[in-house]
Amino acid sequence: MRADITKPAVLIRPATQEDIQEILSLIAELAEYENALHEAQATAEQITENFFCPNPKVFCEIIESDNQIAGLAIWFLNYSTWTGTHGIYLEDLFVRPQYRGQGLGKSLLKYLAKKAVDNGYARFQWQVLDWNEPSIEFYKSLGAYPLSEWVPYRITGAALHNLAQD
Repeated sequence: MRADITKPAVLIRPATQEDIQEILSLIAELAEYENALHEAQATAEQITENFFCPNPKVFCEIIESDNQIAGLAIWFLNYSTWTGTHGIYLEDLFVRPQYRGQGLGKSLLKYLAKKAVDNGYARFQWQVLDWNEPSIEFYKSLGAYPLSEWVPYRITGAALHNLAQD
């Protein structure tokens, strides 16, 4: 007996201005998953200004499954003085829950890894919340490893403004 199994059609493409509301929705869904919805403050104007300007510094890839937007990857270039090359820094990777388990997250990571290799970039990196065990295990299965000797620091709000004072 033969069973025909149809795989969903998957497409990874650069985001367009027509995707802005979906991008904002996906950012909000990710923020909610990370228990930080109150921190997601990006606006359509900011997305337009940063993703779709003449010389963008941040990029967004959309992944579709059967012509439905299933997720995204938002990234930008960084630079390593040690390797003398750019690298890709993945700011956000998100696949909607109903599309998980289909390899879409892995497809987005492979897409960006290929972009890095094709452009001669030496690194592809990101951060993951320490409580997000499913993602940590997924990333480890791909060969990624934590940079435990490097501790991220951040300065925002009043402290940022205070530091910026003369």
